[in-house]
Amino acid sequence: MPFKRYVEIGRVALVNYGKDYGKLVVIVDVLDQNRALVDAPDMERLQMNFKRLSLTDIKIDIKRVPKKKELLAAMEAADVKKKWENSSWGRKLIVQKKRASLNDFDRFKLMLAKIKKAGLVRQELAKLKKETAC
Repeated sequence: MPFKRYVEIGRVALVNYGKDYGKLVVIVDVLDQNRALVDAPDMERLQMNFKRLSLTDIKIDIKRVPKKKELLAAMEAADVKKKWENSSWGRKLIVQKKRASLNDFDRFKLMLAKIKKAGLVRQELAKLKKETAC
């Protein structure tokens, strides 16, 4: 399987370190071999080291260093947010955030639900074993 996630203008990346951790950004210009100019709808344009970016499979079609309005329009047209939320990586991060926000009582209720589900699965499995044994 060939490599597909190249550093290029329009590539959507996830910030993996720093104050913008967890945000989706778009590479709008490559400054040098270590840094890129990135932008997102909810932040101002800034340069970021490639070590702080995790490249995604999502790419939007933009020209080099677009205006903020053009970038927002291109992101809406490419439906970046929906693609991200439907990707397995995005779903995994959403679940992690949801789990981290649970309080003690929510974790307790989740534990009880898991125990109940395991009991039902065990009962159904016992029924199936009993039917096949006869």
